[in-house]
Formats: sequence, C-alpha cells, structure tokens
Amino acid sequence: MNSSIIFATIALAIGSFMNVLDMTIVNVSLSHIAGDFAVAPDQGTWVITSYAVAEAIFLPLIGWLTKRLGIIKQYLGATLLFTLASMLCGISPSYSFLLTMRILQGVVGASMIPLSQTLMLQLYPKEKKGIALGIWSMTIVIAPVVGPVLGGWVTDTASWRWCFYINLPFGIISSLIVYYIFKKDIAKEKTVKEPVDIIGFIFLAIGVGSLQLMLDKGNDLDWFSNNTIIGLSISAFVFLVLLVIWEWHHESPVVNVRLFLNRNFCVGSFSLMFSVLAYFSGVVAIPLWLQNYMGYTAFISGKSTCTLGVAILMVAPILGKKIDHLDSRKVAALGFFLLGISTFLTSNYSPQITPAYVGLTRFFNGFGVGIFFIALNTLTLSNISNENLASASGIYNFMRNIGSSLGTSLVIPAWNHTMAFHHTMMASGITTANPNINSAISTSAQSLALINQQVVVQSSIMGINDVLIGSGVISLLLIPFLFLAKSTKPVT
Repeated sequence: MNSSIIFATIALAIGSFMNVLDMTIVNVSLSHIAGDFAVAPDQGTWVITSYAVAEAIFLPLIGWLTKRLGIIKQYLGATLLFTLASMLCGISPSYSFLLTMRILQGVVGASMIPLSQTLMLQLYPKEKKGIALGIWSMTIVIAPVVGPVLGGWVTDTASWRWCFYINLPFGIISSLIVYYIFKKDIAKEKTVKEPVDIIGFIFLAIGVGSLQLMLDKGNDLDWFSNNTIIGLSISAFVFLVLLVIWEWHHESPVVNVRLFLNRNFCVGSFSLMFSVLAYFSGVVAIPLWLQNYMGYTAFISGKSTCTLGVAILMVAPILGKKIDHLDSRKVAALGFFLLGISTFLTSNYSPQITPAYVGLTRFFNGFGVGIFFIALNTLTLSNISNENLASASGIYNFMRNIGSSLGTSLVIPAWNHTMAFHHTMMASGITTANPNINSAISTSAQSLALINQQVVVQSSIMGINDVLIGSGVISLLLIPFLFLAKSTKPVT
C-alpha cells in the first residue's frame, strides 16, 4: 500500500470524524448556548434540529450533486464550507445567526460522510475494500461516543464556542491532504449537467424535513397528542410516498430510489437503520441515567461509556482485513448476536453499580457494534457500481441518520413510560398495612421522603433495564432478516 493511499485514508477519516462529532459535541452545551443568547431552553434545541433537518434533506441528493460537480470537487467544497461555517458558528453574535450557520453546516456537511466513503472505496482495490470500510466505520461509530465527553470537557474548561472552533484544524488538514493527493484527478472527473428535478426536490424537502422535525420535536411536544406532530407525520407520509412514485418514473431523479431493487442494498440499508436505532438507545439513555439518577458528572459518565469505542478500535482493523474473504451476512449476524446478548447482560444495572462495571458492559457492546457496522457496509455496497456508488452511499447514510434519530427520539418516552409503570407498582406496595413502612412513616416524615427517593431510583433502574432488553430483542430479530440478501462471495 503506497503512502498516498495511507495519507488519503487518514485525511478522509479525519473529515468523517469531524462531521459526525459535530452532531453530538454540541448536545451537552445547549443550556450554555441558550443562556448566552437569553433564549428559552426548549428554543435552544433548535441548534441540533436545524442541523439535523438540513442534513437529512441533502443526504439523499448526494448522487445527483456528484454527477454535476464531481466527487473530489464536491468533497473539497463541502469540507471547506463546513469548516468555515464552524468558525462562523463559534463567533455568532446572535442566536438567529448561529441557527443560520448550523443550517449551512447541515447542507454542506451532508456530502462529507458519503463522499469520504465513496472515495475510500475507489482508492482501494477490490480485495482490500474491507480495510477501507473498516477504517471508515471506525470513525463513524466512535465519534458519537466521544462527542458528549469532549463537548462537556470543552464547555467546562473553555466555552461552548470552542465546540465549533475545534473543527478548524481538522477541516483544514483534511482539505489540504485530499487536494494534494487528488489534484491531478480533479480535471479528469466527468460531470453530467443533468436537468434539475424541481418537483422531486420539493417532495424530498417537505417529506424528509417533516419526518426529521417530527422525530426531533416529538418528545418535547408529547408526540401524537399534539396537532403539530400529527400534521408533520401526515406531511412526511404523503410527500415521501409522492417522492418515491415521482422519482421511480423520472429520467433524471434527484434520488435514485431504484437502488432498492438491489436486494443486498435494500436489506443492508434497512438492517442498518434498525440496528442503529437499537445501538443509539443505549448511547442516549445510559449517560442520561448515570447523570440524572446515579449522580455521575457528565465527564465521569462519558469516561464510563466510551469503552464502547475502545472495543470498536480493536475489532475494526482486524475485521477490515478479513471481511472480503467472509460472507458478510454471517458476519453481520454475529455482530447482531453479540450486541443482543451483551445488551441483555447490560440490563442488570443496580444502585450499587460502579463506573468500572458500566465500562465493562459497554466494552462488550462495542464488539457487536463494530462487527455489524463493518459487515453491513460490505453487504450493502460491495456490488454497487462506481457509477451509482455516491448515490448509494448517500441513501445508505440517510438511513443511518434516520435510525439514530429514531433511537434518540423514542428511547426517552419509552424509558419514561416503563419508569412510571415500575414507580406505580412499587408505590402501591408502600402502605401502612406493612409494619415496616408504617414504622418508618410514623418515626419521621423525612423517612417517607427517603423511601420515595429510593423508589424513584429503583424505578429508573428498572426502566433503563427494560429499554436495554428491548434494544437487545431488536438486534436478535434482525438476524433472520439478513439472510434475505444474497451471499457475498469471498474474493479468491
């Protein structure tokens, strides 16, 4: 392997890591941002929502944009603009300016991940594509784990603005290396001035925008008891159906929905969406539980859960070298099995839990995540032609984003529901008919408050364990679905 490929791989990995990191690093700083700009806490969440909606709309467009601009030029332009938008976010003089720059980040950043994946696959010969996907997968999966830890540390030691400034060296380094290595290929790239499918873009923007807004705001607005969420869900369904029908028959679609006729692409994309849903449930719920009910600081909870990333770092290089010689369906099935079983083992948390035990359980989760993520990349994209690779990568990463949004938005109401159920069941047993309870109540009113505090903690533990069991079940149910795909023949 020559030095150009090595440096290009590092540069593309840095760009991908920076992009995914930016999705989660700001989460822990929302209260500081809202306070600085004197906006209500619920308005502060638009820092995340504006980025997520813009990125979700433009991810499926990557293939169409690439045909018009070229992969290398588009990646370089997106990375430089993303870096510039990050700097402008950091110096934002007002909240409205910050939201505008976050939208710009989402629009241009949508290209970075699928195009870095596409460029990596084109860099490596067929027998070594697994290595490329292993490295790429490693950066994509680890970044969401590192983001909250790094964001908390940066906000505590400096300012929330440094959550954006931190992107500057990464963006500049990635752009310079990619330009230096690929500069001779830029002029050779073939571009096609395809007509603009305005109707398709309108259907896409309204449908995907409504879906992402529904997922981001559903929990805050109490889901389908709120007319706004009902309206968004109807809008998402109607316009996404119209999008599929329109694009299916269009000669130059903005989204190549016919890629789903490829059985492996279809199975792999939907497997990714549901597996990321299961994986993100733990990524979101466990740190919240540790901080809100077990008294952990954001930094300690982050250190306890980031062992998942350590396991992925261990498994990715090894599996990346071997995956081209294995049936990726069976490898992904192994990953789902390990994730499911390790999640079941995780679902026995108690009030006596230690940071070391949390770290150990998340470490075992990481093996399953690393294995299935790399295997699904190979299963989904290995038989896609170079001509359709950018389109396929854009849609594939769109499905990943929807999975993470579903996991993030559904885990909190699921946890609240199960926690309320367990609280009610335990509280119903606390009566004066129980001599021990009667004695505690009669002795001191403070004892009753202490009992309630214990009930709240216990119900939170039982609730989080139920959520983790549900995630494990989803992982195991995906195993038979994988075998609807065709076998990937080993390279000999």
